[in-house]
Amino acid sequence: MIRRIGEPVRADRRYGLRPGAYAMLVLGDSLLMTFQAEPTPELQLPGGGVDPGESPVRALHREVMEETGWAIATPRRVGAYRRFTYMPEYDRWAEKLCTIYIARPVLRRGEPTEPGHTALWLPVADAPEMAANEGERLFLEQLAAGLIPAP
Repeated sequence: MIRRIGEPVRADRRYGLRPGAYAMLVLGDSLLMTFQAEPTPELQLPGGGVDPGESPVRALHREVMEETGWAIATPRRVGAYRRFTYMPEYDRWAEKLCTIYIARPVLRRGEPTEPGHTALWLPVADAPEMAANEGERLFLEQLAAGLIPAP
């Protein structure tokens, strides 16, 4: 069973399944995250939705490149969680199935191409308290505590 994080399911809403892939990108004692300016300014793990016909790992590579400008290597799945939320950019309620990977950033190819995103390096130890959502914080706390080995 995959753990539910965040708001409870609302009986008055219909949720569409939205699978996503997100990365903890570790280099030494630093973590590469993305700051998303809109619709709500927040610091998050780079990643996003898996498009129809796309594998989660392919989506992970694409999303990380779009949101950070970095290429990654050796992604390894470390877990998943679900959250039920409203997605204002799509004007829909979604059951987000968030699969978390750990990977190594290997080559900066340029600036993020996703509008409103900025790549930021943070100390791994500081990342849990700065992440915007509870599910990401859970995995970042495990990383900072050494329970998830770096790639």
